[in-house]
Amino acid sequence: MDVSTRNPVAESDEIDEGDIVERIFEAVIEQRLPPGTKLSESALCDAFGVGRMRIRRSLLLLASREVVELHANRGAFVASPTAEQAREVFEARLALEPNIARLAVQRATDEDIATLNLHLEMEHLAHKERRRHDAIRLSGQFHTLMAQVAGNAVLLRTMKELVTRTSLIIGIFGAPGVSNCRDDDHAAIVGAFHTRDAEKAAWMMTQHLRHIESHLQLGAKATDSVDLVKLFAKP
Repeated sequence: MDVSTRNPVAESDEIDEGDIVERIFEAVIEQRLPPGTKLSESALCDAFGVGRMRIRRSLLLLASREVVELHANRGAFVASPTAEQAREVFEARLALEPNIARLAVQRATDEDIATLNLHLEMEHLAHKERRRHDAIRLSGQFHTLMAQVAGNAVLLRTMKELVTRTSLIIGIFGAPGVSNCRDDDHAAIVGAFHTRDAEKAAWMMTQHLRHIESHLQLGAKATDSVDLVKLFAKP
């Protein structure tokens, strides 16, 4: 039976919307799904082995997180920020993240610092072994981890959204070979935790974000087609 026409009752033991949303979300964050990619319902049905209603509900959830854009009579597409939206995202990050870094240093426990050190080790290993997808994912997680250490749930939610948008922006405007962050920048920021220098951490975060923004090429960029079935289907 064609999975796109299955009876919804038969889907009870299949992957649920939450898992589908997270897998698509991770593919966007890791830049395996470039901005502007069309998310064909039939291809996603084949990839995840579910019916159209489950895929549609998943796409609606992704649209609510601004990861996906829904267009009448055209379908769903991975969000594609404009150059102006890219500037606005970095303005927001520059307004928030230095203060997040400052709070994180002030509030970090020894256990928090150990967690940051472990994260740096994972980032360094991913870069050393040229595991690009892992390196991109971990670099974004570093910034949300900082907000977590800062102990502010509102800032944490905001950072998750901004990190997602930044991954989309770098997917469109990033210069060849540029990933989300340099791990040595992260190491320098964590160094300020060891000396409990909150102002240094804030300053270094500002420089770090400006470095990322300076490597964007704010012009149009062609989008390669993606085989959704190959990307999401289980081995």
